[in-house]
Formats: sequence, structure tokens, C-alpha cells
Amino acid sequence: MKVLKFGGTSVGSAKNIKKVIEIVKSSCENDQIAVVVSAVGGITDKLMSASQKAIDNDLNYKNDFNKLKQQHIDVIEGLLSGTSLVNTTDIILEKLAELERLLDGIFLIKELSPKTTDKLLSFGELMSSLIIFEAMQEQGLNVQLKNSQNLIVTDSNFTNAAVQFDETNSNIKTYFEHNKKMVTILPGFISKSEDEEITTLGRGGSDYTAAIMAAALKADILEIWTDVSGMFTTNPKLVKQAKPIKRLSYKEAIELSHFGAKVLYPPTVLPVLSKNIPIRIKNTLAPDQEGTLISKDVINGNNNPIKGISNINGISLLTLQGHGMVGIPGFSKRLFETLAREKINVVIATQASSEHSICVGVSDQDARLAKLALDEEFENEISLLKIDPLVLEQQLSIVAVVGEKMKNHQGISGRMFSMLGKNNVNIRAIAQGASERNITAIITEKDVKKALNCLHEAFFEVETKHINLFIAGVGNVGASLLEQIHTQEDYVKDNLKLKIKVVGLSNSKSMAFDSDGIDLNSWSDVLDNGTQTHPIEFFEKAKELNLRNSVFVDITAHDAIAKTYAHYLQESIAVVACNKIACSSNIEYYERLKKLSRKYNAPFLFETNVGAGLPVIDTLNHLIASGDRIIAINAVLSGSLNFIFNNFTADNNFHDVVKQAQKEGYTEPDPRIDLSGIDVARKLLILIRESGASIEIEEIKNESFLPNGALEAIDVAAFYDIIKNKDDEFKALLSAAQKQNARLKYVAEYKDGSASVGLKEIPEGHPFYNLEGKDNIVMFYTNRYKDQPLIVKGAGAGAAVTASGLFADIIRASNI
Repeated sequence: MKVLKFGGTSVGSAKNIKKVIEIVKSSCENDQIAVVVSAVGGITDKLMSASQKAIDNDLNYKNDFNKLKQQHIDVIEGLLSGTSLVNTTDIILEKLAELERLLDGIFLIKELSPKTTDKLLSFGELMSSLIIFEAMQEQGLNVQLKNSQNLIVTDSNFTNAAVQFDETNSNIKTYFEHNKKMVTILPGFISKSEDEEITTLGRGGSDYTAAIMAAALKADILEIWTDVSGMFTTNPKLVKQAKPIKRLSYKEAIELSHFGAKVLYPPTVLPVLSKNIPIRIKNTLAPDQEGTLISKDVINGNNNPIKGISNINGISLLTLQGHGMVGIPGFSKRLFETLAREKINVVIATQASSEHSICVGVSDQDARLAKLALDEEFENEISLLKIDPLVLEQQLSIVAVVGEKMKNHQGISGRMFSMLGKNNVNIRAIAQGASERNITAIITEKDVKKALNCLHEAFFEVETKHINLFIAGVGNVGASLLEQIHTQEDYVKDNLKLKIKVVGLSNSKSMAFDSDGIDLNSWSDVLDNGTQTHPIEFFEKAKELNLRNSVFVDITAHDAIAKTYAHYLQESIAVVACNKIACSSNIEYYERLKKLSRKYNAPFLFETNVGAGLPVIDTLNHLIASGDRIIAINAVLSGSLNFIFNNFTADNNFHDVVKQAQKEGYTEPDPRIDLSGIDVARKLLILIRESGASIEIEEIKNESFLPNGALEAIDVAAFYDIIKNKDDEFKALLSAAQKQNARLKYVAEYKDGSASVGLKEIPEGHPFYNLEGKDNIVMFYTNRYKDQPLIVKGAGAGAAVTASGLFADIIRASNI
């Protein structure tokens, strides 16, 4: 004997009901089955909505009813034909007319009692079971329709009746002993009291009906057919990587369903649990998929003790606290008795070991009543200042990690809370039962999606970590970075176990976002169709998306964007910066960013600030971390200036070489930024600060080699005119160096607390002399490298190498 239950979209349309019939046909080939069905197309919720409108004197309840009526007619016409169509339509129209009269009565008296509610809601299942019965009969199935109200006997607790199992089980056994039909159709959810009054079985009542039938008949299996392929590792609507769970124990299933897994409701499991009847959850729309099997003993095929992660939204937290509670018995008893008296369900409770506070979680809809009742109960203690007035926090959610074997594995809670903390998910309360079957945390509702995603990643996606990038600036370097991310996607996933998604992009005109990842084949078109950009708005959108493992990448030279770094770090969003402004601004801001990075466990990386893709800052940090101390720094830090002076000869002019450098992307769009030396000074400042010294940019001596008025030119074109007319001055600098058998290099120097940048004549034999093209070189003199400096040398400019440095920082940030 099998018991099958169909609900959700399974009975939402004629097309889906036809699939139900095919499943029933294949199931009853060798076995007698009972089929429990719920109402067509979610009629229960729609009826409650219509009745509320009737109570509120809103005549739109008529429109809602007419839609329900048409929905049932459409289903009948899509399933039946001939005499069966006519007869069934007449019966359903008669029931709908009775339902309409009931709604009209509710409209007139402006009241809906629990007793009337049950009568109202019973129509859906009765009509649905009739329609499906007629459709199966027309298909030639050996089928019988039986009203569950004549089998299931309950008390008179309307809307959530308790089953009288002795009488109910006897009724079910007697009926099926005499029933010779292969298929029996039964409406779910509905029942009758001992006084023959219509009752319903509450939330999940159709599943409960099926479980009651299965237990009474000692069925071989209970199959619950719905619109998803089993119970998932977490909510698949919020976590795309969620996957069906193949096997669950009864207790694990109860835990997951209690904490919000809507595929199964906790009462469903109870009747079959004691009879050891397995439950299989399957997808009506994909019947070939395995689904989830729930049974007593489950052999876990892997070492992961976690079976699923679930959540309940709409939670409020009430905190009773005060010094007067310490050591005084009875506070907990009074608190829970008060809530019980008001029929308020407590979904979570926790008490500090100091006895200074007790926290309880209740549903949002009960929160106000709970606070009023508790404030009244403890009015005397509050007035005497022994305890504080009740603190109420709303719009919270419960997140629970569930697994039967968790108690045998160390570090589960540590991994859970570490992952939530790293992603800036604030935990308001924690609870863990002695059975260690679940670990529960209360968080803000806005963080649920991020929490579920990061926890799912921690426990079910250990092979691949998802990284979400927000990138500001898509010029030459930005475009090159996007190309590298796109090209290396498979390598990074296969070898580094990282899946990198670009979820936000901005340039000087527009910004665009896609939490599923922007298509890097058409990112330029996406930006063209984006909205107007602003640094703070870009941050606010990143904050609103609230994605796990987020990284903000700044590939601009804008002061306004550099000023937003603190906002990102405070949201535990890592910052990777090519922009040098933040780290070379006032020392207070630089140190604040460092502190925020540590406080919120959000990496702040800026390797490309100095030397593009060269590991200059990384090398320096390793020296300092290992206990070494910087004595002096000598460096050529501008790839653009090195390129310019390496290509400037007696046979060309300075103006043309600078133009060439700008064209090839070695200088900023305004080459004065490079030629003024301020860019080199900023890089030197960053190295000095990273070495441990506190210094401001004004303390670095900057010796300009440009003609008077060049830096003050009104625009770039005027600047080029000036240096073109002053070419003789540049030729004189070159000639003087060549007479000394030296080469011109723009050098940064730091020693004994003194720093400077300027054009130098470098003699032959010096490490800087043969520095070609756009290369950079940095020499660190330290306690360990006194005589022979540690040298870092290589390409220090260009879109590709700078992008590679950013890419490396992104990967480094992902692994911290």
C-alpha cells in the first residue's frame, strides 16, 4: 500500500493535473494506493484574502471570488469532456454558489469566526478532489472518491484541530478493508469534530492528512509530490547552489521543517515516525528525479555532518534583563507562563550564564502583545529599577544549521560563526540544544540571503568559493582586468577553487549591477545602459545587494572614490585599490583604513599603488613582519618617466616622447600628474608608511625639472605647447648627463627620516643605469640587507601588468 499526496503547483492547472494522473497510473500498476490532494491553485490563501476584504468592507472580494470561479472552470474544461464535463461543472458551480453566499455573509456581519473559517476553507479541497476524481475516472482508472471528513475525527479546536487517533485509525482501516478500488482520492486538510462540525488540520494539513492515512494503513511508503525535487540543502530561491538532499533522518527532517523548510511541515512526520514508514518527497513536474527519502536510519555517504541550512523570517527578539534578576529564582517561570497565558509561541530562548538576561524569540505578529503582557507582568520590578523595560527588536530571522551527527564533529559552530562574522552578519542571539542536532542564530532579516549563501558555501561548497566584485573604473587597466578575469575563469575555478563574478561596474558616466554576474562578453553595453553614477550611490548599491565575499576594486584616480573606502571596510567588504590617493592622503585617514580593515576582517590591499604588478609592497610587508627594519629606500618608481627618459634622445624632442608615452597608456590622461613627480612622491610616501614611519606628503622634497609655467598650464594642450617651446631646456638636461657618461632617471630616495624625489644623473655601473623601457626598480636597505640591498625589478607601468597586480590582490583578498 502506498499513500501519495499532491499539492502546490501539482494541482494548480489542468496541465499539471494530467501529470499527476500519469504518476498515479504508474504507481497503481502493482499496488493499491491512496491519493491525498490539496486545493486547486492555492485557493486557501486566496479565500482568506477575499474574506479579509469582505470584513474590511472592500467589494473587491467579489472580484477575487470571480477569479477563483474562473480558475476552477478553466481546470475542468482543460481536463474533462462530454457528460463528465457538464456534470462536474454543475456540481462545482453549485459549491461555488454556496461559497459565494458564505463570503456575502462575512461581508454583511464583518466578522469571520474560526468555525466559519474552517467551513470556508473546506471548499477548496472538496472541489479539487472531485475534479481530480472525475478526470481519473474519465482516463479509465479504477478509482473511488472518499471524503476525509468522514474518516478523520478531531476535537473542536477550529483552524488547528487535534486528531482523535483511536477513532480516526479505526475509520480508515475499516473503510480500506472494504474498499476494492485500486485508487482512492481523498481531500487533504479537512476533517470533522466529534460533534460533526467541519474542522481543519492547520498549517501543512494536507501533508498531515496523508501521514495519518499512511500510519493507519501501515503503508510501505508515503510520497509527497510537490513542485520541487525534494528538501534542499537550503532555500534554492535564495541560494542558487542549493541542491536536493538525497537522504534525511526523521529527526533531521523535523529540525529543517521546524526552521522554515516549507516543503515539509513538522506534524507530517509524527504519525509515520513511530511506524517507521519512509517518506519520499518528489517533484510532480520532474518525476524522474530522485527527490529526498526520509527514514529512521540514514547512512551518510560523506563526511559532512551538516544536512541542511534553514531559516524563519518575521522573528522578534524580547530581552528581559537587569541586575535584580541575578540569583533570584522565578523570573524565567513568570516570563514563560505569561507568554503561554497569551497563547504566544516561543520559537527560541537563551539565557546568559550570569542570569542577567533572558532572550526569547517570537513571531513578529505576536511581538507587540508579548511586550505589553511582559511589561505588565514585571511592572513592579521595572518601577523599582530592578530590571529594565523589555527590549523589543523586530524584523529578525532565525538561521539554523542542521545535522544529526554534528555532535561527533568539532568546529561546526566555529566555522558557522566565523563565516557569518567575516561577512558582517551580526548575530543577535545563539542557541544550541544538548542533542547538537542544530545550531541556531538570530540575525537581521536583511542579512538572510547573504547568511544562507555564505553558510552554504562553508558547508556544501568547500571546493569553490564565490567572490563578488564591484569595480569602479573601466579604462585601459579596468578593461584589461575584466579580460583577465574572463580569460582565466576556468583556471581560477579549477586550480584556485574560486568563482569570480563581476556584479557591479562603474565609469565616470554610469554604473550597472547584476547579482548573478555581469556578462563579461558585453560589459561595455551593460554600462552604456546603466544609471547615472556617483561614488556613494555605488557603495549604497553594493551594501544593498549584501553579497557574501564582496570585494570593491578601485581603478580610478579620483579623490571622491578614495574617500568611500571606509564605508566598504565597515561593511566587511574588502578593498583592492589601484588608486594611490587614499594611502597617500593624510596619515589619519591611512591609519583609520588600516584599523577598519583589521576590525572588520576586511582586507585592504593596494599592491598596485607602487610598481604596478611588481610585489614591492608585499616584499616590504614580509620584511617588516619578520622583524627586519628599513634603513633606506632608493627607487625608480615611475614606469612612465622611465619610458620617457629612456626614449628621449638628441634625435627627437621631449614633447613627442611624452605624447608617445601617453598614447601607449604609460601616463595618465593628464601627463602632468606623472611629470610633476607627485605620483612618484605618493608611491614613496606609501613605502615609507608601510615601513612603519609616520610621514606626510609635504615632508617629501620634490625637485621639478619642468619649465616654469608648465604645471600651471590651463589645460593639457597648453601644457604640451609649453614643453614643445622649451625643448632646448630638456636637451640641455640630456646633454649634461651624457657628458658625465650618465643617464637621466627620476629617483625616489628615503634615508634617516628624509625623503625626496627628483631627476638624477645616474652613472654607468649603478643598478639604475641599465633600467630599460617602462621598468621600475626598488632597492631596500635593511638591518639584514645593509651592504647589498634587496632589489625588486620589473615592468612598472602598462595596463596589462597593473591589471595582473589587481588580479593578484583580488585572489589574495579572497583567501584571507
